[in-house]
Amino acid sequence: MSLGDEPGYGDGPRGEDGGYGGSGQTRTRLPDRPGDVYGGARRGRGSSSRSLITVVGVVVLLIAAIAFANRGDNSASPDAGSGDKAKTSPTAASGANPVASKAAGIPTGFAHNTQGAQSAAANYGVALSSTGMFNTEQRHAIVDAVYAPDVAAARQPDLDTAYSSEKFLTNIGLDKNGAAPAGQTFISRIIPVGTKLKASSADSATVELWYTSLFGLSGDGSTNPVSESWYTTTYQLKWVNGDWKVTDFTQKDGPVPVGRDQKASTADDMTKAVEEYGGFTYAR
Repeated sequence: MSLGDEPGYGDGPRGEDGGYGGSGQTRTRLPDRPGDVYGGARRGRGSSSRSLITVVGVVVLLIAAIAFANRGDNSASPDAGSGDKAKTSPTAASGANPVASKAAGIPTGFAHNTQGAQSAAANYGVALSSTGMFNTEQRHAIVDAVYAPDVAAARQPDLDTAYSSEKFLTNIGLDKNGAAPAGQTFISRIIPVGTKLKASSADSATVELWYTSLFGLSGDGSTNPVSESWYTTTYQLKWVNGDWKVTDFTQKDGPVPVGRDQKASTADDMTKAVEEYGGFTYAR
């Protein structure tokens, strides 16, 4: 299997995606009187046109508010770590291009500042959680591109042992070569939600990456269907040879949101989604 939508990334990563209430529709109830935040009495049918106009107006205002809340402050310093907290939120996009080059399909050449460190953590997290890690040649390329050279050399043998363990591969439904059974597709992809700088110096940074993960096998007969999980990984980064590189990391569960009562997609729909929807280069 190839590394996926972007060379080197695979389907996604890991070390792992209406209507309301399944009805296919969303119902909005507006307050009938001041202070009644839960909607009060139900509106009569006679006010349907007025209600529709009001709902449309609320939706437009909501979209505008979200856009305003998430816009980047172009006047802020390019170094997010030293910005004024009153002008930028922890997850606000800077507007700066993350990188101009790639190695093994993985973004490289991040800026030598805290924004660059956070962008590196997000993109490296995607690569390290991809299906490429289950293929020996692709795994070596990913590790060499993401880790500091001395760390990569030390970690490579242990990673080879872990990812080639027949027991481990069997437990997740793959054969001894890390391949999915005939008629099934192996999915391993993460979607970064945000990053947070924990500490930094001139040539080092500690960055937390919060993300949701998709992991499993889609297809008829799968005993390990694709499921969603949430994690936070803390990356230790070091500036080495003109780029940020990973020296160590730790992972913990969550934060995990409350699940919606949406109907799970079919195996075919899940497979098509992973194959047809490409990945991104993530920027702080």
